[in-house]
Amino acid sequence: MSAVYDEEEPRSGPRAWASGVAGLFDRPLTSYYLVLGSSLLLLALGMVMVLSASSIKQYQDTGSAFSLFERQALWVGIGLPLMWIAARLPPKVFRTIAYPLLLLSALALAVALLPGLGQSVNGAQRWISFGGPFQLQPSEPAKLALVLWGADLLARKEKLRQLTDWRQLLIPLLPGAGVLVLFVMLGSDLGTTVVLLTIFLSLLWVVGAPGRLFVGMAGVTSVLVAILIVVEPYRMTRLTGFLDQSGNQLTINYQGIQGLYAIASGGLLGTGLGEGRAKWNYLPHPETDFIFAIIGEELGLIGTLIVLGLFGLLAYAGLRIARRVKDPFMRLAAAGGTAWLIVQAIINIGAVIGVLPITGIPLPLVSYGGSALIPTLFVLGMLLSFAKREPGARQALAARGPGPAVMALSWLGLAKR
Repeated sequence: MSAVYDEEEPRSGPRAWASGVAGLFDRPLTSYYLVLGSSLLLLALGMVMVLSASSIKQYQDTGSAFSLFERQALWVGIGLPLMWIAARLPPKVFRTIAYPLLLLSALALAVALLPGLGQSVNGAQRWISFGGPFQLQPSEPAKLALVLWGADLLARKEKLRQLTDWRQLLIPLLPGAGVLVLFVMLGSDLGTTVVLLTIFLSLLWVVGAPGRLFVGMAGVTSVLVAILIVVEPYRMTRLTGFLDQSGNQLTINYQGIQGLYAIASGGLLGTGLGEGRAKWNYLPHPETDFIFAIIGEELGLIGTLIVLGLFGLLAYAGLRIARRVKDPFMRLAAAGGTAWLIVQAIINIGAVIGVLPITGIPLPLVSYGGSALIPTLFVLGMLLSFAKREPGARQALAARGPGPAVMALSWLGLAKR
């Protein structure tokens, strides 16, 4: 009896609980639900924090605390249906739009540099204005274009067994990425340059580039970033300010210091949603570059850890998709898209907490801005599409039955159950 009891005990003990949790992460649709859940939670949190962070300044400027929030709601209203559509597209469609999107992105980046057509914001020539509040930052869709085009290019070469030669690995991937990087550099956007180079390196890593080639390319990109910092005086000033954060607290280090003050004042649980002080004209750009500081102030350490946890789950899900799918294009595009979002989040959060220099790039899904939000939601929809093509995912979806959208249509008599 004792032996039987010992065998049965783990079924209800800690080991059984741990085994059950591990089992949840080993199901066919785990990646799908992790991407969907973490994305929607980050998006919902971002909507709330954009309203809180922008309300004071918008009320001062326009008489309405909701003006910026309403614009963000418009972008979400465009981006969510686009994400829903992307989640239902086959990989062939993503490959088809890769080349036109790359060409359009390069042209838009060039237009943004032209006097009279492009618009300079905070010293960076990175916007195209369409009149009124509507602007386009073409470097954001350029990230999506590089992911899709680079993945399609390398997948085709892998199918033809051409990747044994280092020249086939780099040409035309390196010149194509170089054109986008060049235009972004001319627009004085160091943060986006780093993200584009990260996408380039992630594609090389996943496709299996030789170690020497990968290290060489990583070294070249590091030298390029160093040159970009040295040639622009304001970037050197930012770097020196970052290395000496106790000095220049009223000039170059002002935004960083105010961000740290905001996070420190939040403590464990925060001051309460909407109760932060930093947004009262103390912290510049609280709804975009430094929205993480407002989260830390109003939601405390718990709120920041939740954000970090959600990005961690998103990173795990994206890499899980890249590991489990069989198609080379899906593997490369999933890895490149995940690297883009997670590295951008790391750069943004690192700048806010003072461990990285400030570069001025938004926090994905959370910061205000339609130019960044819509491509981000599209690439997340792409990840959802790939997740449904993992081994066993189709059978699990079929066993799940119709989704809420189909059921709602059936209730209206517009679709069959």
